[in-house]
Amino acid sequence: MRVTRWLIATACTAVLGIGIATAQTPNIPKRQGTQKARIAHGVRTGALTPREGRHLAKKQRRIHRSIVRDRRDGRGFTARERARAQRRLNQQSRTIYRQEHDRQMR
Repeated sequence: MRVTRWLIATACTAVLGIGIATAQTPNIPKRQGTQKARIAHGVRTGALTPREGRHLAKKQRRIHRSIVRDRRDGRGFTARERARAQRRLNQQSRTIYRQEHDRQMR
């Protein structure tokens, strides 16, 4: 009886953990798309030089590839990997802002 309760409790915890991880993940692709659009808009308006745009786009691709690699590694997308991705996206967002507002014009 105790073993059965323990198994049920463990299964419920695992299912809830997967649900929470999945619920938090959709934010990342949306942020990546937004940042990609910010880079394109900055180059189009002249707030970013073409070189800055290429550099930021390259860094954005690196972040995307690392996220894809983390998701495919067989363990799923762990909380640690998600936090690392969020930190890298936060850093990239700050870099985009700084580059757009550094008064360099093309």
